[in-house]
Parts: sequence; C-alpha cells; structure tokens
Amino acid sequence: MDVSTSSASPTSGLPPCVLALDVGGTGMKGAVLDRAMRPIASLRRPTPRGEGPTAVVDAVAETLLALERLAAERGLPVAHAGVVVPGIVDEDRRRAVWSANIGWRDLPLAAVLESRTGLPVALGHDVRAGGAAECALGAARGARNVLFVAVGTGIAAALVVDGRPVRSGGLAGELGHVEVRGGTACACGGHGCLETLASAHAVASAYTARTGRPAAGAADVAARVREGDPVARAVWGEATDGLAEALAMATTLVAPELVVLGGGLAEADRLLLDPVRDRLAARLTFQRTPALVRAGLGDRAGCLGAGLTAWQAVDHHTHTLFTGAPTP
Repeated sequence: MDVSTSSASPTSGLPPCVLALDVGGTGMKGAVLDRAMRPIASLRRPTPRGEGPTAVVDAVAETLLALERLAAERGLPVAHAGVVVPGIVDEDRRRAVWSANIGWRDLPLAAVLESRTGLPVALGHDVRAGGAAECALGAARGARNVLFVAVGTGIAAALVVDGRPVRSGGLAGELGHVEVRGGTACACGGHGCLETLASAHAVASAYTARTGRPAAGAADVAARVREGDPVARAVWGEATDGLAEALAMATTLVAPELVVLGGGLAEADRLLLDPVRDRLAARLTFQRTPALVRAGLGDRAGCLGAGLTAWQAVDHHTHTLFTGAPTP
C-alpha cells in the first residue's frame, strides 16, 4: 500500500473533509479531500479482482476505513464518502448494476459499504466522475458540451450536454461498445466493439499476437511506434482510426464542442491526439468539429470526481435538512 499525507500537524476543530475512492480494475486510488478539493492524505491499493467480487467489496470497505483513520489522525471529521466504480452504475438507485472487469451484478454497493463502515456513502461511475472533475477542475473548465473519453483497460465516455451530465439510468456513455470496422469478438457478447480495437489492452494484445513478442502494455507499443516498428505503427493506426470513427458517431449525435481524452492510452499525448484529431476531422462534413485535448488531471480525475460526488451529497443533505425538500 502506498500512502502519502501532507506535512501539517493534526489539529482539532478543523472543517469537515470527505473521503474519495476511485475503484479501478487493477488498482484503487483514495484521498482525504477538503472543501477546496485539496488532498490532505492519499493512498493507493491493488484491486483484488482475481479473487472475485466479494473480495473487491471487502477491499473497498477496508480502504474506506483506512482513509477514515488518516482523516482522524489529522483531527478531521468526515462528512461523507464518495466511491466511484467501473461498469454500469445507477447513481440514483445507488447500485453497481454490472461490471465485466469486477464481476458484480445488481449490487446495492452504497448500502453495503455503509453497513460495513458506518460512513455515509455516495456511489458514482468512475468515468462520469472523471468527466465531472475535468469539467470542474481540469481541461474542460468553462465548456458546456463535452465528451470525456477514458481509454484504458476498457473504453467509456462521460457526456455533458448543455452543461448537464447525461446518465440515462447509468447506461449512457458506453462508447467502447460502439461497433467499428476491424474489431473482433467482445466480452460483452457483441462483435466489432471499439474496445476490442482501441483499448490499451487491445493494443498490447494485438501487437503480441502479430509479432509473438510480448508487449508490457500500450505504453510499450507506443514506444515501439516512436522507434519505427512497422507492426506497432499498424496496430496504433488501427486503434486511432477506430477511435476517430467512434468519435465521429458521437460528434454527429451530441455535437460536443470539446473532446477530452484520458486514461492510460492518452499518456501517449500527441502520438494519440494528432492522428485521432486528423482522422476525426476527415470524417466530418456539416458537423461542428470539436477541439480535441488531453485530460488535465491524469489518473487523479476519478478520485477527484469521487470527492465531488461526496461534497454534492453533503450539500444535498444540508439543503434537505434546512428546507425539507431535495435540491432540484
């Protein structure tokens, strides 16, 4: 476990904080955040998905308690916890509906975590939370029509249209399961999904399959592209072409003014952004061509989004307490 804290000494009587936890398929990123979204303490732990969904739930609960202890060491009362997870998440029903990576189905995760930890828990979707953080704190500040796309082990998107996030019962944003040319059979049961062509896992797997030389990940393939490896270039070209095709569909439907690319593949920066930008523009005719930028918050976006989710729950509770009615 990797833990870091700020250098200030524990002080009693400080304003409340929130706990933020971003649960990924391979690792969890947690933080204690103040009202200004500054990290007071943070930790990282592996996600034990190989041990099954029950072990993951146990690990999430234990990590929340570890964050609570970090807050207590600094004399900070915890107002709320925010937890964001991958897959299909129904925020209104507080349920993790489905996750291929982790394996849970229709799990009342917020209630389970509240029972395990004694903390109030707000549940969110990792990519929608990351998109909210980019809109509030990162590369999409000031934009009202945004498509945030996280390209990592899988691919998913967060949609903001006219300043409002689009959730649709937790089902919106599954860009990774848009059908594109060149894709193969997908774990979702479909065929030709973008995720089978352009995810970090797909890029590394395709290179390994074609050369017989293992690629440690998409970053390894990107490095070989820069070295002029022809197979790496072909694999990378197919991935960027697939991304451009899917983004052209999304642009036609929701007309984002800004597309923000995040996740592990976006660490390649211009090696990814330049060809996707060019190939997207070439596909558009009458549509508004969106600006295409790299995410500003890096791998912190999901955790910061979890913190925003927690503070929104605090504000909702406070409004309801004093007015007797929920916020609109």
